[in-house]
Amino acid sequence: MIKRILEIDRELLVFLNNLGSEFWDPVWLLITDKLTFVPIFLFLIYRFLKDFGLKQTLKILLSISILILFTDQFTNFIKASFERFRPCSEPELFGLLRDIDIGCGKYGFFSAHAANSVAVTSYILFNFKSYRKSIVSILLFFWVVLFSYSRIYLGKHYPLDIFFGLIFGISAGFMFSRLFLNLRFFETK
Repeated sequence: MIKRILEIDRELLVFLNNLGSEFWDPVWLLITDKLTFVPIFLFLIYRFLKDFGLKQTLKILLSISILILFTDQFTNFIKASFERFRPCSEPELFGLLRDIDIGCGKYGFFSAHAANSVAVTSYILFNFKSYRKSIVSILLFFWVVLFSYSRIYLGKHYPLDIFFGLIFGISAGFMFSRLFLNLRFFETK
């Protein structure tokens, strides 16, 4: 059963990766770069400042930093424990994936990009109800989808790496939102 699931995962990766073209490669390389989304982060900081003031914004940013640190380190622990090669490092996939000039780490299960982006998104949306039906939720959802898919497009992660990264990230975002709300670390709206 697990072997068949991994085969489907591999086939889906090859299919999705081969939908790409040289024309779109630079766009997806830009999308996968964390710095590309700085305008979204600056917009969020602006909204936090506007809605909560400087002191609360600093507390929110500190809590998000702790969340990212936890999520990122836990993801690295899981990668080292499972030792599942990234597709771009998998010899069996050489010639099946498009050749995009990117750096490729060794292990990829599960995706830290997916986990971190959705952890921050879910954390914000769980904590700040006023952001759920606003431009903030649309921007954050857009960020998670593009950022996560870019990893498949570039051959850095299997679809299941992304899926489990998203599941873990949502769980971490929820857990941290409950933790900081119970500690009354900051005020919410």
